[in-house]
Amino acid sequence: MAYLIDLKTYTDKRGNLTVVENVLPFIIKRVFYIYGVDGSVRGGHRHHKTIQAAICIKGRCKIFNNDGTQTNIYSLRTPSQCLILEQKDWHKMFDFSKNAILMVLASKNFDEGDYIFEKYED
Repeated sequence: MAYLIDLKTYTDKRGNLTVVENVLPFIIKRVFYIYGVDGSVRGGHRHHKTIQAAICIKGRCKIFNNDGTQTNIYSLRTPSQCLILEQKDWHKMFDFSKNAILMVLASKNFDEGDYIFEKYED
């Protein structure tokens, strides 16, 4: 099942510095951003091999998750939180704020054959 982790954040009068170091359950092979979303739903899949870490680095969004046994909706509102999505986690991203930037760190390079679009049966 997907789960949230709090990222180490250092704060002082100059601002905040959030670090992603030695907290992910994988080595990062790919990074991509989702932004400028027009109200559409993104995602709608799970993976055979890829694990992902989603961080809303600006604004807010929600991620629906279904691992085949339970469902949950995660609200990402701060860049100091990271949602880990395992291979079995069928997910979709939605309700993006106008200024949202969702950064995703992935354990594998892009492979079209790694995607499973079919939802779990209810």
